[in-house]
Amino acid sequence: MSAVGRIVLGLTLGDPAGIGPEVMVKAAFDSTLNPAWVRVLIGSPLLIRHWCRRLHHPLPPDWQPGSGLARASVVQWDPGPVLDAFPLPGQCRAAGARAAVSWIRAAVQAGLAGELHGMVTGPINKAGLHRAGVDYPGHTEMLADWMGARQVGMLLMGGGLRVVLATRHLPLAEVARRLKGESIEEAAVLLSQGLQWMGVRKQEIAVAALNPHGGDQGVLGREEQTVIEPAIRRLKRAGYSVVGPIPADVLFYQARRGRYGGVVAMYHDQGLGPLKMLAFDSGINITLGLPLVRTSPDHGTAYDIAGRGVASARSALMAVRLAGRLARRPNPWRTNTQRPTGPRI
Repeated sequence: MSAVGRIVLGLTLGDPAGIGPEVMVKAAFDSTLNPAWVRVLIGSPLLIRHWCRRLHHPLPPDWQPGSGLARASVVQWDPGPVLDAFPLPGQCRAAGARAAVSWIRAAVQAGLAGELHGMVTGPINKAGLHRAGVDYPGHTEMLADWMGARQVGMLLMGGGLRVVLATRHLPLAEVARRLKGESIEEAAVLLSQGLQWMGVRKQEIAVAALNPHGGDQGVLGREEQTVIEPAIRRLKRAGYSVVGPIPADVLFYQARRGRYGGVVAMYHDQGLGPLKMLAFDSGINITLGLPLVRTSPDHGTAYDIAGRGVASARSALMAVRLAGRLARRPNPWRTNTQRPTGPRI
């Protein structure tokens, strides 16, 4: 696929009506990136041309999987569908969601075929996916299905924190009922493997409590005693370095000061609230468990500022940097796959 030392990363544009096309073009052309990393902008040439002109970048040359080594550091690939008109910024549309999903699917297929070393995905909108009839709540589940990954986890990084979620996109009212020891164990194992993959020296993992004050011995909830503590005991017996459950109002302060290599949070906002407070415009999302490197900026489509040219690309740039570094390291999940399923669109 490429000469020695060349890393090829696919950058999907995300929802056409969000800030994804803007931040991905900004990140792709950042002068601080390793010039040996080929950044393939995957999506509509209409969007790429618009943002290159607006940001005063040259239009990248065309590239296709199987076409050989790209000579430029930034190239573009249009896998379809063709956008007939420029999307209205900030408008959540089914057509835009379908286009975004098709670009993700193309990146997955190219990656599994060995044409890409990794992928960095632009933000998509869950409401748009729903309107388009896409039967996935987000990137994580979609990529796991398409790549045949048995177990996956969301690792969020930023501000000195590394957080994996035991539950992902659930209404808060359902978290306690659907929290299982198996999901906590899976998150901790994936996090442990991820820390080794990234070369993090501190390997101890802290598991957050679910309830205030860790349940106060059952007075404020019994999930710590019935679900979390048994999972931690099983992890320790299996040889993993884990501690907890630790109340979240203490845990993140300790983790920020470097006491732990990473944190297993019980639900979405428990983990992402502290992280985004510290790294709102520089957080990164890494999908653990995939046979292909996948990172993304840790923000959404930001429809409220889409099209204005004011979106920060720092998070997208950090995601590209991490994808390039991880692509050079042995992937612990290269063989952790079963036969991939067909896309559900």
